[in-house]
Amino acid sequence: MKKIFLLFVFFPFLVTAQNLHLSFRAGFANYQGDLKQNAFSLKQAKFVGSLGARYDLTEHFLLRSHLSLGSLRADDAKNKSASLKSRNFSFQTKLFEWEFGGQYNIFSLNDKWWTPYVFAGGSFFHFKPNTLDNAGNRVYLQPLSTEGQGFIAGKKTYKLTQFAIPFGVGAEYALNEDMRVGLELGYRKTFTDYIDDVSSSYVDESLLLAARGPQAVALAYRGTGSYPVAGSLRGNEKNKDAYYFLQVTFTWRPFVDWYERTSGIASFKKSKKVGCPGTGVKGY
Repeated sequence: MKKIFLLFVFFPFLVTAQNLHLSFRAGFANYQGDLKQNAFSLKQAKFVGSLGARYDLTEHFLLRSHLSLGSLRADDAKNKSASLKSRNFSFQTKLFEWEFGGQYNIFSLNDKWWTPYVFAGGSFFHFKPNTLDNAGNRVYLQPLSTEGQGFIAGKKTYKLTQFAIPFGVGAEYALNEDMRVGLELGYRKTFTDYIDDVSSSYVDESLLLAARGPQAVALAYRGTGSYPVAGSLRGNEKNKDAYYFLQVTFTWRPFVDWYERTSGIASFKKSKKVGCPGTGVKGY
C-alpha cells in the first residue's frame, strides 16, 4: 500500500523530472578587447565555474540555464605590439553571469552514446573593472570616468550590468542514462566596450583633473611621456568587448533514481527515452 501511495503522489512530478538534468561546468574564461592583441587564446585566461539545469523538450532540443562565476583580465605588457606595451594599461574584473537559452543536439542520445551540439540564447553579466595603481593599491575604474563619462557631453557613465548573446558549440558523451560529460566552447557577444574601461579617446587632462582628481589622470594615461592631446585614440570603440568560456561539462539526472530507491518499485518505467542511449540501458 505504501508503494502504491508513493507512486500516486510522485508520479506527476517524475514524469516531468525525468527530463530535468542538473548541470555543472568548469574551465577557463578569457576576454577579447582593446587590451588583448590576439582575439582567441588561453593566454591570461582565468577560472570560471557554472551551476545550472537543463530540460529535454525533445530528443534533440533542450532548454538550459546557468549561473557562472569567474574572472577576466588583460595586460598591455603581455602583448607583442610595442605600441600596446608602451600604453601600459591593465585591468581585471570578477565576472558574474546568468545565461539562458536553448541547445540542439545533432544526434539523438536514444540512438548514439555521444552527440555534438550548438547552443544560443541570452545572458546578463556583471563586471567591475579595476587595476593596481603605482603603489600597488587596487582601484576601481568606472568611478574615475577615465574617458570623460558622466561629465563630458554625449558620454554617459557605463553600466556594470549588461546584456550579452551567448552562443557556441560542444559535444557530450552519455556515461549512462542519467550522466553525461562533455566539452563546450561558448562565446559572448556584448554591447559594451568598457569591460576593460578602454574604448575611444583621451579626454582633456585639465577637465579630467577638475572633475575626478589626480588619480583619474594617472590611470587614464599610464605610458611614458606627457599626457596625450585630447581626442587622441585610447582604444577602438568600433569593436565591442567580448568574452568566451572553454569548459568541461557534467550533467546528472537524479530524480528518477531517487524515486526507485525510495519506493522500491524496480519495475517502474520511464515513459520517455529522451537523453538515454537506446540499447543496453537499465529500464528499457
